[in-house]
Amino acid sequence: MNKSGEGHLPERMGIEILEASAERVVGRMPVEGNTQPYGLLHGGASCVLAETLGSMGAALYAGEGGGAVGIEINATHHRSASSGHVTGVATRLHGGRTLATYDIEISDDQGRRVCTARLTCMLRDTGTVNGSAS
Repeated sequence: MNKSGEGHLPERMGIEILEASAERVVGRMPVEGNTQPYGLLHGGASCVLAETLGSMGAALYAGEGGGAVGIEINATHHRSASSGHVTGVATRLHGGRTLATYDIEISDDQGRRVCTARLTCMLRDTGTVNGSAS
C-alpha cells in the first residue's frame, strides 16, 4: 500500500490526513468536488474517506513489511452535507493476525454525524498484496 496516497483516489478527492496511528486515524475531505448532482456530499465519497482512513490504520497495524486490503465496508448515511469539510475518525475495533476492523465516524464542520462506517481489512505480507491495497 502506498501509505502516502499520492497520485491516487484519496489525493484526487482532497483527503488530508491529520493524525495517524494503528489505533486511530483522523482525516478530512472537502464537500465541494465530492458531491452528487443535487449538491450534497456523495455517499460514495463518504465511503472513500472511511476506507482511506481505516485502510491506513490497518496498514500501520500490519507494521513494517505488512499491508492491508479492504474486504468489507458498510456505511449508514445519517444526514447530508453541502459545504465545508467532513472529518472522519477511524478507531480500531479489532486487531488480529489476519484481520483488522475499524469503526469510522464522519462529521460535518458543526460536529454533526454525517456517516458511520465499518471497514474490515485483511492483513498480508507486502509481497502478497499485489499492489491492490485499498
